[in-house]
Amino acid sequence: MATTLETTFAGLKLRNPIIVSSSGLTDNAAKNRKLDEAGAGAIVLKSLFEEQIMMEVDHLDDMSMYPEGSEYLAAYLRQHKLNEYLNLIKESKQACSIPVIASINCYSDDHWIDFARQIEAAGADALEINILALQADAQYTYGSFEQRHIDILRHVKGTVDIPVIMKLGDNLTNPVALIDQLQANGAAAVVLFNRFYQPDIDIDRMVQTTGPVLGNGSELPHVLRWIGIASATVSRTDYAASGGIHQPEDVVKALLAGASAVEVCSAIYRQTAGVIGKYNDFLAQWMESKGMDSIDQFKGRLNLSDPKGVNTFERTQFLKYFATHE
Repeated sequence: MATTLETTFAGLKLRNPIIVSSSGLTDNAAKNRKLDEAGAGAIVLKSLFEEQIMMEVDHLDDMSMYPEGSEYLAAYLRQHKLNEYLNLIKESKQACSIPVIASINCYSDDHWIDFARQIEAAGADALEINILALQADAQYTYGSFEQRHIDILRHVKGTVDIPVIMKLGDNLTNPVALIDQLQANGAAAVVLFNRFYQPDIDIDRMVQTTGPVLGNGSELPHVLRWIGIASATVSRTDYAASGGIHQPEDVVKALLAGASAVEVCSAIYRQTAGVIGKYNDFLAQWMESKGMDSIDQFKGRLNLSDPKGVNTFERTQFLKYFATHE
């Protein structure tokens, strides 16, 4: 039997597990066609940001002297921004032969219900929801951030029939408990993890500045840990690894940990879309060397076989690690 790189993620059949993640790489149809030609298994369109729309709406509020005019302009602006995004979906679907996944980045569900409906009508194969926010309120109610994920998912799922994918940040006390609830409320897949803005400080000018924009391989162990734990504990959903995928070997590691796919961004910025072919070639060669015909034969082979023993495992490995670094 010939080796196949096909995989299933969020109910979508992908020709290989390499997904180009939401970024400036996927903000127009011409770029997306080139990513398709480079061998990507799917693309996630650049996110429609709630803040971007609301800041422009707020600016209109400041400029308008007439409340009724301001409301009209705000509604117009929201729809105009959405129409631009809907056109991106339609044009990308026409240009590409692979699944096109829409993406919304939000912190509330005030406007996304109708947006999701229109995104589905435009032809998106799936919708990735990204709820990225830090919880820093001293009066924070424990669990409210997690509940926000569930509420937004439930509302969107009540509106659309396409698969809904939840991309999580790594600032969760127990991702597994949230993933279990997301799966119970209809999430087709989960992506671990979204990358936060990286701050830095310029000590000469004594000002806050921006740290590295692109990710690096140091993020991968954290992703492998939680995909390994979650895929063993909540096995009825699909997982994609996001963060730290910078070498061909990293794709194999993510699949062995339990991922069905990987989302790649920084590596493409650094090495061009040609890196997609390198990843796929390496994966095929590795599978052949191990006598594997399909990804299902090894996916999750190295996830955490005993989720209940996770803390014992972690503490034991910690001791072993530092025992060799005296």
